[in-house]
Parts: sequence; C-alpha cells; structure tokens
Amino acid sequence: MREKIENLLDIKAGIDLGGGAKRIEKQHNSGKMTARERINSLLDEDSFVEIDKFVEHRSTNFDMTNTEAPADGVVTGYGTVDGRLIFVYAQDFTVVGGSLGEMHANKICKVQDMAVKMGVPIVGFNDSGGARIQEGVDALSGYGKIFYRNTIASGVIPQISVIMGPCAGGAVYSPSLTDFTFMVDKTSMMFITGPQVIKSVTGEEVTQEELGGASTHNKVSGVAHFIDKTELECIERIKELLSFLPSNNLEVSPIYDTNDYINRVEDKLNEIVPDNPNKPYDMKEVIGLLADEGKFFELQSLYAQNILTGYIRLNGKTIGVVANQPRVLAGCLDINASDKAGRFIRTCDAFNIPLLSLVDVPGFLPGTDQEYGGIIRHGAKMLYAFSEATVPKVTLIIRKAYGGAYLAMCSKDLGADQVFAWPNSEIAVMGPEGAANIIFKNDINTSNDPIQIRKEKIEEYRDTVANPYIAAQRGFVDDILVPSTTRPRLISAFDMLESKRENRPKKKHGNLPV
Repeated sequence: MREKIENLLDIKAGIDLGGGAKRIEKQHNSGKMTARERINSLLDEDSFVEIDKFVEHRSTNFDMTNTEAPADGVVTGYGTVDGRLIFVYAQDFTVVGGSLGEMHANKICKVQDMAVKMGVPIVGFNDSGGARIQEGVDALSGYGKIFYRNTIASGVIPQISVIMGPCAGGAVYSPSLTDFTFMVDKTSMMFITGPQVIKSVTGEEVTQEELGGASTHNKVSGVAHFIDKTELECIERIKELLSFLPSNNLEVSPIYDTNDYINRVEDKLNEIVPDNPNKPYDMKEVIGLLADEGKFFELQSLYAQNILTGYIRLNGKTIGVVANQPRVLAGCLDINASDKAGRFIRTCDAFNIPLLSLVDVPGFLPGTDQEYGGIIRHGAKMLYAFSEATVPKVTLIIRKAYGGAYLAMCSKDLGADQVFAWPNSEIAVMGPEGAANIIFKNDINTSNDPIQIRKEKIEEYRDTVANPYIAAQRGFVDDILVPSTTRPRLISAFDMLESKRENRPKKKHGNLPV
C-alpha cells in the first residue's frame, strides 16, 4: 500500500504541473496565472476539492495517441468563497492550449450539473485556443452540451464567466449565455472570427486587441461587464460580486452588518440637483449618498453610460439600482441603454434582488440612427423587464420624467410598488418648454411680447400639469419627499416589501437572457 500511495502522489504531482515548467513560465511571462493558481486565488484557503483529476482524452487522430494532456486541459471542482459553496472550472492553456475536446467538455458539464443540483454559483475561467480540431464533431458536441447547460441553469444559479486569455469561435457563446462576464485588460480576447479571417473575407485590417480586447467589449459591444488591469484585481472583484448575490433563485442575498445609520439624513441631497433643469449633475453622487457607506458596485460602467446599473446595500441588504445619468446624453434612453437595463432588471428579478429606479429622464434619444436601429424594439425590453419583474420595485423621481421614458423607468403603471418624488420633479408627456410651444402656440405668436408670454406659459404648464403634486393627487406618486430624508424612507419601503408575493400567469418560456 505504501508503494501505491507514493505512486498515487507522484501521478497527482505530475498532473498538477499541467503542461510542465516551461509552459508555466511562459504563462507567467505573459502576465497570466495558471488554472490552479486562479482557482486558489478565488477560493478560500485550502477549500478547493478537485474533481476528475485523472480524466484523459481518448482521441487517436493526428498523433493524439502520443499527446499527453494532464486533466485534459481543464481543472474542475468546488470550494468556498467567504464560506459559501461554489463550483469552478479553469481551462489550462499550458495543456494543448486549453483546447476543448470531448472529455474536457464532459468535465465542465459535470460541475455545471452539480452546481445546479446543489443550488450554488459556478465560476468558469476561459483560457483556450478553442475547439480541439483533432477531435472534430466530438469537440463541437462538447460546446453544445455546455451551451445547453448554461441555458438550463439561467435564472436558477448565478453563472460567472471569466475571460483570462483567448476565447474564440463557438467558445464565446458560453460566456454570452451566463449572467456576468469579466475580462482582463491586454490579455483577454473574445471574437467569433479572428483578424486573419476578417481580412480575407472583407479586406478589413484589425488587431486582436481592437477586435476583441477587454476595452472593446466593455466600451463598444457591451458583451462584458467588467474590465480589470490584472488577474488578481479581477478575482477580487468576482468575490465582491458574489457577496451581492444569492446562491440560487430560491434564496435571498446575504445580509451584511453595516456601520451606517438607517435614519441618516443627507443635507447634500437638498442641493445636488441644479436649479437650471438643463444643467447636468452626477447621479453616482446621489447613489453614493443613499447607499450603505456610500458603496456602489457598478456593472458595465463603460458601456451605455447614460444609464447606470449596479448593486448597493440598504441596511445591509442587496438592492439592484437602475438610474439615468444626466451627465451623459442628458440621461436619455437609447438602444444600448435599453438593452443594458433590460438584462440587468431580469437578472435581479431571477435572483430575488429588489429594484430601485432613480429617474431623471427627458425621453428616448431622437434620431434616425436610433429609429433605424430599432429603438422601438429595444426600448420595449425595458418595459417588458420591469412589467415582468415580481421583486419589490421602488421608484424615485428626482428631476425629469417625460413621456414613454417615464413609463420605461418603472412607473406605477408598470408595477412599481412604491413611487416617490422630490418636490422639484416634473412628470409629463413632454418637457414644459416643448409642451408650451404646442399648447400655447397661438397665444405666443399673437402676443406683443412672445418671449415673455412663452416664459409665462411654460410656468403655467409646469404649475398645472408637470409637477409631482398632480401625480400624487392621482395616486401615481405615493409620497413627495424632502430629498435629505430619502435614505430612511427607501429602507422603510424595502423592509415593508420584504413579504411581497405576486403571482403571474404561467408561461412556457424560462428566464432567458435578453
């Protein structure tokens, strides 16, 4: 037995080395950790338990018989993050370039299945040259099995994809089916077809970084949610994200102790909105003044910046925030903002995370680009997402709430449980300036002093229609708040809504990503 134990330990040690010392050194020289280093950096110390360590490929084509691939190029297992169970897999680029074959895929599928059975999150580190072409259709089948499980698990357990190297071709669809995608600047790559293929087909010349780098997918495409400078910074952010999420769709997010005061009054909120209705301000400052200890965990911070999405805590409890950003496009909703918000809302709803809407929106962005690009279709995703959501929904109208965008930001009619407004807010079909030009056109044009009459008519419209007291009289606004008292009122509202139960007609579809 002693001899067999020593032999076992030698075999395990060899597998742990992956592709060997030289390839590990090359991995480190490129600014990347190995698969096992990534897993151990994420999980609590000594908590990782590996599964299927001894799995090997069984391909015999193209000299694969003589090709060693320890653990078949992917490390799989489970462990804990802050004491909470998660499953994890990490592709090993030092072993056959982390390429995906039949057994490699089977290992990933096994931990996907186990994560769903246990009802816990799964984190996947992607660092692969793509499908193992020597295995042909078996490799393609492997991707299909993973995609299928991504879809079945969608809305059931949190799924996190981490791109820490190349991720190309069909491989990119697994991250796009998951809930959150992380990338590392300069070392992460995602694209369907690489620069060489694009050049041969279209004649376009583009670098890998320009085509599918972390900056591209965080700023331009919106495929990724986060970008970090180093792998360690990325892993720390994954841990922080997990702290805001429940383990599955039947649980609620963890509640954390806070040093903040429930009844904290913030006088700065009384001054934060400019007197000039066309002057911008930073909505992130508002969020910070409302949140526990001023912390806002933002998602997709570089994409569609006219809308803000992310998590805060109120009295230690996770709250999802959707907020217009007046500093960008005046906070208008456009195609990208609608997609970004719609998906975030549905993710929060799937995982029992209450929603807070902070509204300062002049409307949907006008223009032929938006109309031709389908702003009607994309804007409807926000309407759908808020209407579908059954989690507690609280809306705060801070300044402007005009037209269809007022509805899209979760009005009472779309199912908001509580709607509050600040006393300076304006709720109307359109802004007072535009409305006055239409309603009082004749009065203005026939006046001896059109400029003065127009000013008077704008104020008349504002006083008659576009103020929060009219909406409050109709019951569309539950209360008009002194801004400085907003935080305790929000905490009270969400506490009251904790026992909310709302049933909807059963539908055939599940919780699919938008």
